[in-house]
Amino acid sequence: MNSVAVKGLCLALFGALTIGFGHLFGLDLDQVALLGVALGGVVGLVPDRTLTWRIGGFLVGFAVAWVGYALRAGMLPDTAAGRAVTVFGVIVVLVAVAAVSGERVPLWAMLVGSAALVGAYEQTYAASPSLFLTDSPTAATTVLLAAALGVTGSMLIGEPAEERQSVLRQRRRYTGPTAVDSKGSVA
Repeated sequence: MNSVAVKGLCLALFGALTIGFGHLFGLDLDQVALLGVALGGVVGLVPDRTLTWRIGGFLVGFAVAWVGYALRAGMLPDTAAGRAVTVFGVIVVLVAVAAVSGERVPLWAMLVGSAALVGAYEQTYAASPSLFLTDSPTAATTVLLAAALGVTGSMLIGEPAEERQSVLRQRRRYTGPTAVDSKGSVA
């Protein structure tokens, strides 16, 4: 069977399990299942850096976006200018983290993490900014659980690609660029 089909079916199963676990434990995961599992799947499948750095980047981006919401709720006006300042500030902080870490913390993973919170919480925030302290933890935990299931699902299917990329990087250090055939085997 095609490897893309296997990966897709595994993530689809984990998406369905996310909703099933949500109902089993009384959590409202229905609204964020696809968002969380898809973004978690991205973090798990992209063969860039170690999984630890990718997950760490996701969590940093998530936390910085949460701080952005806190600043928006507590200090900034609920206007286009206030939202623009927040977006600018969050992205500048993420770029600074990537730069200071020597790009060990991947910028793309931090952006995915911030997008996870925004996707799960923006509509709720817009309806009632004054409820930030009570509403944001619910949105955060539900989308984090869904993203964790997406990463877990991708770990079951994504390791061969990550290992292949690691082998390629190791060989390039010692011999320069390597040839790779159409199946991804190192020549």
